[in-house]
Amino acid sequence: MRLSELSGKEIVDVKKAERLGILGQTDLEINENTGQIQTLLIPSLKWFGFRKQGEEIRVPWNHIKKIGPEMIIIDIPDEE
Repeated sequence: MRLSELSGKEIVDVKKAERLGILGQTDLEINENTGQIQTLLIPSLKWFGFRKQGEEIRVPWNHIKKIGPEMIIIDIPDEE
């Protein structure tokens, strides 16, 4: 799957059954040595869509359960 194919997908937490956001092209943490995606970074938004300073949801790649045509399903353990 290409990086451009991830952009615009809705991210849904399967345990909480809630929408966390939409992945943009710059919302990734990539390992510089291997080029593999390590973490999805989902910005927290406040009113009118403006970003809160420094607040984001970090989803490690190993918590992604399924990438479909329109959404990414994640499963984050309760301890995190």
